[in-house]
Amino acid sequence: MPMQASEIEDLIRASFPDAKITVEGDDGVHMAAMVVDESFRGMNRVQQQRAVYAALKGKMDGSNGELHALALTTRAPD
Repeated sequence: MPMQASEIEDLIRASFPDAKITVEGDDGVHMAAMVVDESFRGMNRVQQQRAVYAALKGKMDGSNGELHALALTTRAPD
């Protein structure tokens, strides 16, 4: 079952309550998200993205995952 942008945002927001989060995509399977959060300061890009993927709680795991692809942009605020 495809995921809605709001569902993805809710999962991310649970782990990053103060983040600026934008989720886009219209098919519910291939989505894009931008997450800007202070907790990313000092982390490299891989660490930031792993933290966001962990927040998705398995929704992208293997062929049975609800979300097939998520183009992810992460950074600390300017």
